[in-house]
Amino acid sequence: MTFDSEYFNIGYLDSLSYKDTFVHRLDPRVKLLVSFVFILFVVSFPKYDISGLIPFFIYPVFLLTAGDIPLRVIAKKVLVVSPFALFIGIFNPLFDTNVLLTLYGISITGGWISFMSIMVKFTLTVSTALLLIAATSFLGLCEALERLKLPKVFVIQLLFLYRYLFVLLEETFRMLRARDARSFGKKGRDIKTFIRLISVLLVRTVERAERIYQAMLSRGFRGEIKVLRRHSLRFQDFLFALFSVSIFYIFRHYNIVNILGETLGRTLR
Repeated sequence: MTFDSEYFNIGYLDSLSYKDTFVHRLDPRVKLLVSFVFILFVVSFPKYDISGLIPFFIYPVFLLTAGDIPLRVIAKKVLVVSPFALFIGIFNPLFDTNVLLTLYGISITGGWISFMSIMVKFTLTVSTALLLIAATSFLGLCEALERLKLPKVFVIQLLFLYRYLFVLLEETFRMLRARDARSFGKKGRDIKTFIRLISVLLVRTVERAERIYQAMLSRGFRGEIKVLRRHSLRFQDFLFALFSVSIFYIFRHYNIVNILGETLGRTLR
């Protein structure tokens, strides 16, 4: 495993978007809006509610299976950014020490429950965002944002940020490999060398940006997103949106896990 191939292989998600499945054929606007509503419902749950979040896993699982997207790819990228969520919630048990639940004689405080709630919400939202890119492509999402009447300047800047992030990373790794080829042991890893590398990278970034802009102008760029195929709304898009939002609404207002548990308990009696 290398740092550049495993942790910054973001473009692989775009390659998955060229598949021909039901999820891939949906209009990008519908997928974007449904995923946005999904995230809103997930983050609206109280901090002590975990069981209510469990049924929401049906949506990312549906995108994963219906879109034929490898689970390993999504799981690996979720794990890469998971330390940020861990850092946010890991201090909850220290501040919230009220015992809310006793399970098999073990007292569980509100801090641990809220910590688990943060991790579940993080997993749901981040995995859904990654699956959205894998099933739509970042260009498709930018097309959806533009057709949803977001400011064109914002959409173009977002697209450039994503596209030329890879150019910046490629230049960074080229400089690091050159440094490693000229270094022995710990030589070349001090703070002075690091500052010089950052300075050189800044200069190269400005020069590369100017060359790219001139190349774009010479190819007729006029501030618009050009795509080979424009999506159009179909009946199955409306049906997917209506069914998905209805399911989210039911999951949000009715605790399916508790209802099933109570039903099963009465049946067993």
